[in-house]
Amino acid sequence: MPTRRTFLIGGAVTGAVLLAARPAAAATVPRAARFDCAAPGARLLGDVPLHDVTVMQSFAFDDVNGHLYVVQLMAGGLQLPGEPEPVSGAVRAKNGDLCLTRLDRDGRETGHMYLLGFGHGVQIGAEPQGRDTFLWTEVDSVSDDGVSGWGSRLCRFPFVDGSVLTPDSPGLVRHVPVPGADRTTCGIDPVNRRLVMRHRVDGAFRYALYDLKDVRRHRYDPLAVVAQPELTYSFQGYATYGSYLYLLEGTSGAAPGNTYLTCVDWRTGAVVDRQFVTDGAEVEFREPEGMAIQVAGPKEVRLCFGFASGVAGARRANVYYKDALI
Repeated sequence: MPTRRTFLIGGAVTGAVLLAARPAAAATVPRAARFDCAAPGARLLGDVPLHDVTVMQSFAFDDVNGHLYVVQLMAGGLQLPGEPEPVSGAVRAKNGDLCLTRLDRDGRETGHMYLLGFGHGVQIGAEPQGRDTFLWTEVDSVSDDGVSGWGSRLCRFPFVDGSVLTPDSPGLVRHVPVPGADRTTCGIDPVNRRLVMRHRVDGAFRYALYDLKDVRRHRYDPLAVVAQPELTYSFQGYATYGSYLYLLEGTSGAAPGNTYLTCVDWRTGAVVDRQFVTDGAEVEFREPEGMAIQVAGPKEVRLCFGFASGVAGARRANVYYKDALI
C-alpha cells in the first residue's frame, strides 16, 4: 500500500465511516476551519453572458491574474475549422465538446477556447503560473450512456485565446491518478495547493485529494480518499479547502428550490454539515452549477457556487459565495 494513503468509505448523509484503512494517515490533512454553509451568502457576479449560449457547467478562479474561467457544453449549429458541416447540440453533448470562457473580475469576456472530446465539464481547476493560466480538466470523453460524453482521464493545458483543442493537441498533458476510473473531473484548492479528483470506480463515486505539485510530477499518492455521500438531488459540483470537501446538489427551478451544500471531513469521510441554500432567490431558472475557491484578499477566502439563469438559447452565469469560517 502506498505511503500517505487513506481510504475512507463514508456512509450516507449520516456520514458513518465504514472503512478506514490507515487512520493515522489522516494527519497529512491537518484540521482547519470550515466554511459555515448556513451563513448568508453574497452575489459575486450576476446574469453574465458567456461565449456560448448554453448552461454554465462549472468554473475556476485564477486570482493571481484576475481571471474567472467558465465551462459549458457547446451549443448546436456551430461549424469549427476542419468540421465538414455544423454540428448539432446533441452530437456535441455526446462527443463531450466544451466551450471555455475567460472573464475578468467584472464578468466581461476576455477570451475563449473550444475543447473537443473532453467531457461534460462537471468541474474544472485553474492554476496560475506567472502571467499564464493552466487549466485542469477532464479529457478523453466516453459516452457510456449514449447521450453525454464524460471524461476518462485528467489533463493540464495552458489557456490560449481562440484556440481549439482536441485530446491529441500539443501542450496537453494527461494524468491518470486512478487507473481504470471513469467520470474523472478535478478542482484546485489554491490556498493549500492541492488537487481534488472526483472519479467513479465500480459504479461508486469517490474523491481523492493530492498535493498539486505531486500530480504535476505524475506522482499519485493521495493524502486522503473519501466516498461520495448519498445525495438527494442531482450532483452539480464540488470544491475543497483545507480539511473539508464541499458538494453542491439540486435542480433548476424558481426559489426556494432544492439546492443544498454538503460538507465532508477529509480526515474521517464523515458528513459534518448539510444546508439548504437560499442565496440567489432572485435568479431566474436557478440551476446550481459548479463550485470553486476564490482568494479575494490576503485573508479573505470564499466558497463560491454557481447558478445558471436565463432562458434556453440565452443562458447566463451567476456566482455566489460564502466566506464565514467556523
